[in-house]
Amino acid sequence: MWSSRLMFIMAAAGSAVGLGNIWRFPYIAGENGGGAFVLVYLGCIFLIGVPIMASEILLGRAGRQSPINAMRDLVAHSNANPLWQAIGWMGALAGFMILSFYAVIAGWAMSYLFQMGSGAFTGADAAQATTAFDALTDDVGAVVGWHTLFMAMTIAIAARGVGAGLESTVKILMPALFFLLVVLVIYSAVTSGKFTAGLSFLFSFNIEKLTWNGVLMAMGQAFFTLSLGMGAIMAYGAYMPKDTSIISTAATIALLDTVVALMSGMVIFPLVFANGLETAEGPGLMFVTLPLAFGQMTGGAFFGAVFFLLVTFAAITSSISLVEPAIAWLIERLKTTRTKAALVVGGLAWLMGLGSAFSFNVWEDLHFVNGMTFFDLMDYVSNNILLPLGGVLIALFAGWGIDQQITRDQLAVSPGVYQIWRFVTRFIAPTAVFLVFLLAFF
Repeated sequence: MWSSRLMFIMAAAGSAVGLGNIWRFPYIAGENGGGAFVLVYLGCIFLIGVPIMASEILLGRAGRQSPINAMRDLVAHSNANPLWQAIGWMGALAGFMILSFYAVIAGWAMSYLFQMGSGAFTGADAAQATTAFDALTDDVGAVVGWHTLFMAMTIAIAARGVGAGLESTVKILMPALFFLLVVLVIYSAVTSGKFTAGLSFLFSFNIEKLTWNGVLMAMGQAFFTLSLGMGAIMAYGAYMPKDTSIISTAATIALLDTVVALMSGMVIFPLVFANGLETAEGPGLMFVTLPLAFGQMTGGAFFGAVFFLLVTFAAITSSISLVEPAIAWLIERLKTTRTKAALVVGGLAWLMGLGSAFSFNVWEDLHFVNGMTFFDLMDYVSNNILLPLGGVLIALFAGWGIDQQITRDQLAVSPGVYQIWRFVTRFIAPTAVFLVFLLAFF
């Protein structure tokens, strides 16, 4: 069990807060109407994200096992179609696949933590920043080495269990993450000279920039940012105290996740605008644009290192949740120790991650479906197929398949609130996520 509701919130928020909060959300918000996009996003969080998260938590707490075995028992108890058991398997598989390539990107962040701290980017120009990133990804030994170190950290934490490992880690890292964010927001406000411009880019209500595609992106971001559909929240829910309110807890986690994303934008864009740089998407923003921006500013080496320490903390709190569903299942299946299970699952994820590590160098000319590299394929299958499909199935099972008495007992809310949750979970949330799924698939 988590020792308290606060510990569960911190752990689940740690799972939700990851690399996507720090670079993806601020970018798509600014490009799709700023405040208008944020408003739609918040609506999607509470209409889609919170109901599905509540559903996933209640399935985990009702089952009190790994997602795979929890779904098996809940399906049997509810006399539902055995095919519903696929939810547990899909979640564990998605988390495992994501961890394999997530560890590679997190390894890059760890490398940049030391590069920034050494002053490697002080006074660097755009060409030097780009060359430094290319040099890192081209260096097979360096990429594999950092990937290995990050996976070793993840395995070591997960092997220690819920109390000594997961809870002790998030108890330290989550407050540290918020503290570092506040420090970086203050630094950005004081030194960039473009804090107002950054806030305007992120929060100005530009309804004309908000297209239907932008609305779908808001729906997709609301779903993906909360770590839904990958078994992590269900696995964490299995350790949740019985007397903890599921819906209010899910809403709190969603709020914390959104605050981190918005604060990240308040750090990033003033620095970008102060240096006349582009608000590039993806790795280019985090590994080229931002090091360049920090390199041009007073105290940039120190605060750049602080930023990548923040990124590393966010990555670790996410990775330990990604590995948990498979570890829990292996312990139950083989009656083995947590240490052995963590070594097996982590070792296999590390091995699969080598394919993603090689995708940027020795395997960069090896392409699969539609010209995708191994890294692209893992990313596409997990994020665009397994997660949204898993989210739709979780909502449908919680709304239609499971015994209603289980959901009533777990949620423990007034009849009116229960009926609202049930309606949203049955109709609105699965329809919205299915639209996102179709957009991503086609």
